[in-house]
Amino acid sequence: MPANDSIPTQPISPNGPATGSTFADLAAMADYSLMDALTADPDATADGADYSPRQVFSGHYVPVAPTPIDNPEYVAHSKTLFHELGLDDSLAQSADFMAMFSGNLTQVPEPLRRVGWATGYALSIYGSEYYQQCPFQTGNGYGDGRAVSVLEAVANGKRWEMQLKGGGRTPYCRGADGRAVLRSSVREFLAQEHMHALGVPTSRSLSLYVSKTEQVRRPWYSEGSRSENPDIMVLEPVAISTRVAPSFIRVGQLELFGRRARKNEHPSAMAELEQLMLHLIDREYSGEIDPGLSTGQKVVALARLFRARLTRLVANWIRVGYCQGNFNSDNCAAGGFTLDYGPFGFCDAFDPVFQPWTGGGQHFSFLNQPAAAERNFYSFCSALQPLLVSDQDSLKQLIDVHHEFPAVMQAELENMWAAKLGLPAFDAPLFKELISLMAQTPVDYTLFFRELSSLPDDIAALKTSFYNDTDSAGPAMRSLYATDPEGMDKRWSQWLAQWQSLLSSGSDDTPPRSREDIARKMKLANPKYTLREWFVVPAYQQAKQGDYSLVHELQEVMTQPYAEQSEAVEEKYYRRKPLQFFDAGGWSHYSCSS
Repeated sequence: MPANDSIPTQPISPNGPATGSTFADLAAMADYSLMDALTADPDATADGADYSPRQVFSGHYVPVAPTPIDNPEYVAHSKTLFHELGLDDSLAQSADFMAMFSGNLTQVPEPLRRVGWATGYALSIYGSEYYQQCPFQTGNGYGDGRAVSVLEAVANGKRWEMQLKGGGRTPYCRGADGRAVLRSSVREFLAQEHMHALGVPTSRSLSLYVSKTEQVRRPWYSEGSRSENPDIMVLEPVAISTRVAPSFIRVGQLELFGRRARKNEHPSAMAELEQLMLHLIDREYSGEIDPGLSTGQKVVALARLFRARLTRLVANWIRVGYCQGNFNSDNCAAGGFTLDYGPFGFCDAFDPVFQPWTGGGQHFSFLNQPAAAERNFYSFCSALQPLLVSDQDSLKQLIDVHHEFPAVMQAELENMWAAKLGLPAFDAPLFKELISLMAQTPVDYTLFFRELSSLPDDIAALKTSFYNDTDSAGPAMRSLYATDPEGMDKRWSQWLAQWQSLLSSGSDDTPPRSREDIARKMKLANPKYTLREWFVVPAYQQAKQGDYSLVHELQEVMTQPYAEQSEAVEEKYYRRKPLQFFDAGGWSHYSCSS
């Protein structure tokens, strides 16, 4: 839930104050804590020319010089983030800034560095350890295959790491080309700032540049395809987006070093695990863990804090209708925020097992994300256990912290559902019937809760969210209205009456709430606009032709997701999914290809 009663994180006015108007101002913010505090791969090259797949046996990072894209062109930048960093908007289209954030570090001035870094990590899928995705079957060749961090900057007292996605090959590239295409880059660029505006912890978007000449081939969907997987190869322009976060330390990264320590793979394995754990605390939990604690006590405190963040994060995902799609441990940020917008999606017609990724299965589906989070938390705790071999008391506490995860997750979910429904407390029978009705009708997830936030007297207003007619219901719809419309209306009316009675009920301890206050708070829990894939597809299709206007339009609309915007915006973006997009490849579902 947003932390206050105001509409969360509305964009800062482009006319607001900004102090960093030159590239030198940005350079002055540089402070490379990871490269200075942790250990480089001893087999790496000093110049960062390290582009072939190989095993990385030790060290926390590999120095890598990114590979710049050819003839970069500006697509977009985040005005909100620029102003948070104290940067002037004009910087995004300046030659020096464009060069650096399209991958060219060769001319950057000191104290900026001309070499970036990539990191290795392990992979667990739903809590099970995997090695076969590593080309060497050892786990030593898996990691940032096309992501290169190029800067840590301290701006307005806060540390940010800036990472190029699509920045070229690294030793972890597994034989791929190290590039991202414009399509996937537009999706992630828009999604990160949208999620931030929704009040959901997330990595952020700084800038997006596309090459005017460099292209790569990728599998994708032919026009009108209903295929589950891509059915053609397409030529797509390459792009580099810069994503920003306090750190990019992943659960899978801790796992890599935890596995090495557990197996005693090299003499420094245990020390490297402890160094990474302490660096994570410095980067993500500074001020929340007493530096004077023992290692074991720090591990337990860290696990409790991460558990709190992860459970809140996943509850927020469900609140706004977001499905990560691919929630492996290597896509789970140890700082407890959303990371890696690959085959993600926002729910249209409600389905408890909504899953936009064709390779994801039900284990990563919409309402199973709390269970998937628990498996990632298990991997997190397991990775840190080698540090507690000689501290059995802390080990027992860590196991207890893990075992308590389901109860903590359930409490977060109940608080979230109560807020979405405007209720002072969660009501299980009411919720059970609601989920059944939502799935059997089915309803549009975003529209339904937003309409409910206006406290309707009958179900007429709610029906604007129903996919129960031939004009809007796609082939995948599971509507009971076709067989029993009167019965479904009766159930909905009974549910609404029960909800209204709970809404108006109070207690001796709480004063009566006004309808206006209830509606206002519900509208802060239930966004009016979410970034549906069928909004994004035309934007990246136009961008491929050099027209970025729809990207900018979506950027403007989706960074004000709780606001009542213009009639034109409402007509275009506050509506049910059209029939033709159901089951359409690239519109309703997609592979991980990017």
